Amino acid sequence: MATRAPATRTPTRTPTRTADRTVDLRDGAAPSAGAPDRRAPRPAPRRPALTRRQAAAAWGDALLGGPLPGRLARWDTPLLTYAVLQGVVLILVVLGLVMVLSSSSVEEIAADRSPFTAGKSQAVFAVAGVVAMFVAARLPPRFWRAVALPVLLGALVLEALVLSPLGVDVGGNRNWVRLGGFQGQPSEFGKLALVLWCAAVLASKQKVLDRPLRVGVPLALGALPIIGVVLVGKDLGTAMVMGLVVFVALFAAGIPLRHLAVVGAAGLVAVVVLASTSNRTGRILAFLDGGGDKQNEGYQAYSGLYALASGGLTGLGLGGSRQKWSWLPEAHNDYIFAIIGEELGLVGTLVVLALFALFGWCCVRVVRRSKDLFVVVLVAGAMGWVLGQAAVNIGVVVSLLPVIGLPLPFISAGGSALLATLLAVGLVLSCARSSPGAQAALRARPGLVRRSLAVVSRGGRR
Repeated sequence: MATRAPATRTPTRTPTRTADRTVDLRDGAAPSAGAPDRRAPRPAPRRPALTRRQAAAAWGDALLGGPLPGRLARWDTPLLTYAVLQGVVLILVVLGLVMVLSSSSVEEIAADRSPFTAGKSQAVFAVAGVVAMFVAARLPPRFWRAVALPVLLGALVLEALVLSPLGVDVGGNRNWVRLGGFQGQPSEFGKLALVLWCAAVLASKQKVLDRPLRVGVPLALGALPIIGVVLVGKDLGTAMVMGLVVFVALFAAGIPLRHLAVVGAAGLVAVVVLASTSNRTGRILAFLDGGGDKQNEGYQAYSGLYALASGGLTGLGLGGSRQKWSWLPEAHNDYIFAIIGEELGLVGTLVVLALFALFGWCCVRVVRRSKDLFVVVLVAGAMGWVLGQAAVNIGVVVSLLPVIGLPLPFISAGGSALLATLLAVGLVLSCARSSPGAQAALRARPGLVRRSLAVVSRGGRR
């Protein structure tokens, strides 16, 4: 009887895991462990590394208001300029409040007043100015272009009050108005009106910027009365800042350089002629003579340098100034930068310079990103006003320029100056909000109330 051979069972092929993925052996041989998975998405190609020259060029462009390079590019959002500009200005205003309180307390006590008198007055104008800044920022640039002429006429009426019985002489200049218990400087609002007027005129003459008469006549109809009233009041420093605003506005608009050179030369000649008075000539001669007599013409400049030298690297500490004890004239106003150097040292002065540089960087970013000539000229004019006045003030304190009575923007005591400067910042913020992508980003961002309620609700769930 034949025996039946036992049937052999074919082993079943089971899936095996190779290289962290399941492969069915019935579909074919398993790939090697190091083989790439063709079904996985391919990684994005790497950008070629920049050479040193390209990296330096990218950083240089970023410092001049261009896009941020490298890893900083992720922070380059449409609202970056808007946020940074607000932060810089608020820091400068707070620093100014602290330094005005510190530098004015001794003089207030000597005048039988509270040591907080000047500080409280400055704080009131700071709050009003910040509110006005945010309100102005909410209004679109087309609104400011439409009201340029009414603002100019209003500023001219305010400046004319200086020549009326309401005008007050301060330091030999008739540039103040006193009405009841309020005293202000209308020429500060004249600067704001001049910025708006230059932007509106140059934007409307965009197609004929190469024709001097077509541009110069309407521009002069608004600029000359504003500057002329200031000169009648013998305030050469403010008139120089206004002239700088006009020059920067013309440059930003793209006026041909040959025409710009004529304007600059005419301005320099006017400054030389107007500075030929006996008082101003004495200051200039004292400056050229290395400070002059340290007990007469050179006393204020020498005291300012002494304050800066006393501060050293880190300063004597807040409230520790010695020069504010009636040694340094105008310690809370024109020479407040010297008190900053004395109390906060070289570090404090460098921080102030860095904040003004950051302010200029934000303005340049707005100018470079806008295609509207009105916005370009408006922001450039405001930047020329703030940075030009700051440069003159600091140059006077460190004895690089003869003594000129100009306050340090955002920091020096003076309510009308602070209010007008913050309004100008509001106009710049309005232009920053209208830059490409900013409006869409603002609409996508939840409001302050919604963000606050979200924080409260998360805290309640915890």
